[in-house]
Amino acid sequence: MLLYLADWLTQYHSGFRVFQYLTMRTILGVLTALLMSLLIGPSMIRYLSKYNVGQTVRDDGPETHFVKAGTPTMGGTLILVAIIVSTLFWADLSNRYVWVVLFVTISFGAIGWLDDYIKLVRRDPKGLRARYKYLLQSLAALVVACFLFYTAEQAVETSLIVPFFKNVSIPLGLGFIVLTYFVIVGSSNAVNLTDGLDGLAIMPTVLVAGGLGIFAYLTGNFNFSSYLAIPYVVGVGEMTVICGALAGSGLGFLWFNAYPAQVFMGDIGALALGAALGAIAVVVRQELVLLIMGGLFVVETLSVILQVASFKLTGKRIFKMAPLHHHFELQGWQEPQIVVRFWIITIILVLTGLATLKLR
Repeated sequence: MLLYLADWLTQYHSGFRVFQYLTMRTILGVLTALLMSLLIGPSMIRYLSKYNVGQTVRDDGPETHFVKAGTPTMGGTLILVAIIVSTLFWADLSNRYVWVVLFVTISFGAIGWLDDYIKLVRRDPKGLRARYKYLLQSLAALVVACFLFYTAEQAVETSLIVPFFKNVSIPLGLGFIVLTYFVIVGSSNAVNLTDGLDGLAIMPTVLVAGGLGIFAYLTGNFNFSSYLAIPYVVGVGEMTVICGALAGSGLGFLWFNAYPAQVFMGDIGALALGAALGAIAVVVRQELVLLIMGGLFVVETLSVILQVASFKLTGKRIFKMAPLHHHFELQGWQEPQIVVRFWIITIILVLTGLATLKLR
């Protein structure tokens, strides 16, 4: 939106051309989302507290979590508003990828909002029934997958790029739709499962968004992509602005979500952020790199799958409690210890993902 205004103003002063640079718009996207989160956050927390939109705690959960009962949740609304406004301000709105990621973010956020509303406002602890939740997620993901497949202009847009190897890509055909579906739905639910401790999910999300932003910038630049032997995809560079908005809003939210949390993001935030990361990874053709950088989310999800499978097959549990962060809580680790250590692991994983740019 402001990009068009800046373009118009260049006829009066050449200095406005600075807003045409992707790096400048990304920085402004980060700052806009960050400031919005910091400024709106306190009033949103007061509003959620006033209407008793508070966290419910599992009866079988760690005892330390009972003090969290009643903490305002659905704070993910703050994140989504900051991302959307910042993107509309600074991204090129003629770019189809921008609207794809915004659609994914908003649709999965709406599903999360419905789940939170049923649990917190209507006081139904089961929330949105799992089959309906996955049905809605599937519909949204398939719409995006089909759109990207049928509007693809280059073969690389529907091929699987294998990291660590030069010019290795596997044409997927209709398999692209299947892959996109699983990446978006899987990453959405993975982030949601990880969101169980103060600040645990949001900082890794920010870090992964930053990593994907670097890939987006390089993939959308012909010179850099040629030098690094990664696929060049026209228009993908605009994802850098969205990644910046996501990172900025996440850091602003962390100001209030850091231990001891004043607000939780709820499903409205976790489902939307996870889906956004998945969609961005698909657009920049780095689904396998997302698997590396988002390794924390993958492990947390696997811990739940293994726990359920083990209990159903053998009647025994592998972990004291799943997801994995609860296991470490019951092992005696303090919540801030778990959170910071998981952040450190994510930093290592994101750096490993970025290393694939040169290790080819």
